[in-house]
Amino acid sequence: MKSLFLNRIYFTTLVVILTMMVQGVCQELPPIEVYTPKDYGAENQNWSISQSNNQYIYVGNNKGLLEFNGAQWNLYPSPNETIIRSVYSLDDMIFTGCYMEFGVWRRNDVGRLKYDSLSAQLNKALIDDEQFWKIFSIDEYVLFQSLNRIYIYSLKDETFNIIDSKIGITKMYEVDGKVYFQSIGEGLFQIDNGIAVLVSNHLILRDANIINVYNKGGNLLVQTMESGFYVLEGSVIEKWQIPANELLSKVGVYCSIKLHDGSFALGTISKGLIHLTTDGEANYEINQAKGLSNNTVLALFEDQENNIWLGLDNGINSVNITSPYRIYTDDKGTLGTVYASIIYQGNLYIGTNQGLFYKPFLSKESFKFIEGTKGQVWCLKEINSQLFCGHNLGTFIVSGSQVTEISSIDGTWDIKPIPKTNLLLQGNYNGLNVLENRGGEWRFRNRIEGFQNSSKYFELLDEHTVFVSHEYKGVYRIEVDNDYTKALQVEKDSINKGLNSSIVKYQDKILYAYRQGVFSYEKQSNVFRRDSVLSQLFPNNKYTSGKLVVTDDQMLWGFSKKNLSFVAKGKLTNDLEVYHISFPSELRKGMTGYESISSLGDSKYLFGSSTGYTIIDLNNIVEKEYEITINTIKNYKLNESPKLIGSHDNAEFETKSNNFEFTFSIPEFDKFQEPEYQYRLEGFNNEWSAWSNSPSELFENLPFGTYAFKVRGRVGDSLTTNTSEYSFVINRPWYLSTIAIILYVIGFIMLALLTHFIYNRYYKNQQAKLLLETEREMEMKEMASKQQFMKLKNEKLEQDVDNKNRELAISTMSLIKKNEFLHTIKNELKKSKEDKNVKSVIRIIDRNLNNTDDWTFFEEAFNNADKDFLRKMKAKHPALTPNDLKLCAYLRLNLSSKEIAPLLNISPKSVEVKRYRLRKKMDLPHDASLTNYILEI
Repeated sequence: MKSLFLNRIYFTTLVVILTMMVQGVCQELPPIEVYTPKDYGAENQNWSISQSNNQYIYVGNNKGLLEFNGAQWNLYPSPNETIIRSVYSLDDMIFTGCYMEFGVWRRNDVGRLKYDSLSAQLNKALIDDEQFWKIFSIDEYVLFQSLNRIYIYSLKDETFNIIDSKIGITKMYEVDGKVYFQSIGEGLFQIDNGIAVLVSNHLILRDANIINVYNKGGNLLVQTMESGFYVLEGSVIEKWQIPANELLSKVGVYCSIKLHDGSFALGTISKGLIHLTTDGEANYEINQAKGLSNNTVLALFEDQENNIWLGLDNGINSVNITSPYRIYTDDKGTLGTVYASIIYQGNLYIGTNQGLFYKPFLSKESFKFIEGTKGQVWCLKEINSQLFCGHNLGTFIVSGSQVTEISSIDGTWDIKPIPKTNLLLQGNYNGLNVLENRGGEWRFRNRIEGFQNSSKYFELLDEHTVFVSHEYKGVYRIEVDNDYTKALQVEKDSINKGLNSSIVKYQDKILYAYRQGVFSYEKQSNVFRRDSVLSQLFPNNKYTSGKLVVTDDQMLWGFSKKNLSFVAKGKLTNDLEVYHISFPSELRKGMTGYESISSLGDSKYLFGSSTGYTIIDLNNIVEKEYEITINTIKNYKLNESPKLIGSHDNAEFETKSNNFEFTFSIPEFDKFQEPEYQYRLEGFNNEWSAWSNSPSELFENLPFGTYAFKVRGRVGDSLTTNTSEYSFVINRPWYLSTIAIILYVIGFIMLALLTHFIYNRYYKNQQAKLLLETEREMEMKEMASKQQFMKLKNEKLEQDVDNKNRELAISTMSLIKKNEFLHTIKNELKKSKEDKNVKSVIRIIDRNLNNTDDWTFFEEAFNNADKDFLRKMKAKHPALTPNDLKLCAYLRLNLSSKEIAPLLNISPKSVEVKRYRLRKKMDLPHDASLTNYILEI
């Protein structure tokens, strides 16, 4: 029966009822950061939340213990694979309780949590199916509460004291250092010196399910599940009379906490989160329709920054209740995108793409649509205590919930008064138009002729000079006539045009803003010059829109990728300074180029978005200090899995273990605050990296050396107060170790000596070879000299031969001439009469023709010119006679038969006979040439 009763109390409360529909309620709610099961990597249900001294968040989940450091979630599976119902952080210890188990987690050397069981140290067995739902500490004791017992653990001597309940314990509560618990059917008890003492057994305290107990003016304030709050004063218990009682009677509260400011946060079973003021008034309700990821709240916790954490039936949420932002979400899409807003005569008016809406300012009423304004609203302007509405259909005067059309010219972008006149200048799709006040009523008067460009942004420099900025065409300077009927002169300024640019008048200066910064118009030089101070509205590489807005309190606003920025006087001087508010563009959801912001008074501003609007309270913006922590360090070799290592400095690693991954974080949980990180690895690159949102960095294949990894962060403009650092050394490879280097030196010296020896030997060999080559060259030169000498000698011999041949030729010709001459004389003498004297002369001539001395002289000359010829002929043809050899000698000289005849003192015919006979003796063929044969020998 006891078990069934407890199950009825606890598990029937978790049945999800239909989500409450918010009807007719308009609330600006604090930002909500949503973490889904996919984000944190565990199961849907989350039962308990706590925070450590280093601001890490710990959550008890169905799958185990979740740890969140602001950048990454880590899951530690429960020790027995059951649901972790309770979590409590104390100093550097994380206590958890689950099914049949409770214990403590401590961080090890590598930054991971390690579990130690405390229930295993009990000298008394746990009750069957016992689960631990609540943990907290008092002084040096930690208390673990199950549905059956309370275990009191002494941190000092590590002993246990156990408090039993006869029926069952619903929850355990701590109030001003005292411990209370409810025993169903018995009442409310207090633990005094380790003993349960009954405080009251009033019917309410016996039967109602007590959610929490608080201190109220020295009395106990008891929060019940279904009937609200009761005050226990002594033995008297009374209902706490508060405005929220009617609401509390309709909801089932599963958990509640008292916040730092004395207000209350109630987590319901099916209605989400309810926030009560210190006086018990319902401040706001947040449910799934308003941004929660689930309506069943299983756990509540207020962190060190006063954010409310919700453990839900499906997910984890963080509500930034102290945030300077309050968000109105148009969850039904009724309003549309907000383009303009204004406070007028106690009402808040907002102009959207759906029309004009209003509601009483600061009320929770819903916005009401103003009939006749359906369509795009571009601007809302209060001029001379009248509210003007610039609309796609024209221009309207607004009074309460009524509008009056004063101009039907389409597309009124903006409206501005013309100084010293009763005229208004409005920018429309078709250019510039003039409104005139006649008899207290505003009417359209005329269009300014000569300028037809759409005039979304325009400003009056003076009564007759108007600047118009057209983002696609540029900036125009227009001079108008005295009657404001036509443009006398239209000049296009030389300044660059820019997408989403704008032009405004601030402190009597015309300002033009686009991607390159903010430029101020100088009237004397008629040029726009960059303003270095105001250009800080658009930080480097953060430009999204050049839209500038001047609010009614004369604040100048700009919009960038990460921030809302505004210009105000400095805190110490009257000089203008630029201030930045962290409000990323992806979260503010504004229409780029159409951003709107208006003053609500008391330093509150309304920023229009595509899903409603956001109210920013500058009074709640506080500068916080942040610290950054290196969470984990992983080291690994190539192609191996990373392993966690300790964070002790100057650790040494092998050469191949040269891959490092660092994770780091700043524990900041505000939805609109985005931590950014910057790092450097000294010894590798001493320059700081660019700012990044990534909370990790990987270094691969680092060379050996000494390194120091440093990381710092910033949130908005606030730098972390510290720079987290980790130093390490990658050892030299074995081939570059000291011993290896010594061996290299020795080896180098030996190699040098060996090289020296080899080179000496080589050079000696080369020297010997060179000497040998020199000797050979000298021999060759000597041989060449001898050859030259022989050549000269041969040339001389050849010259001598030639000389001899010439002599032989001369002598031969002389003989031939002589013999011819003698034959001629002889023939002549034979013609004369014969007498004794003539005959004697003929005989003398014959003797001269047959003179052997001539042959001897010729033979000697011939042998000098061609020695061995006659010998070769005689050897080759032994049958040849001396006369035959003579003939051969003459033929060797290539003489003809006619030339040979005088030499032989015979007739040419006889020479031919001799030649014939010579051929026969030589046995030459018939077709062979005798002369050629003799010449070839």
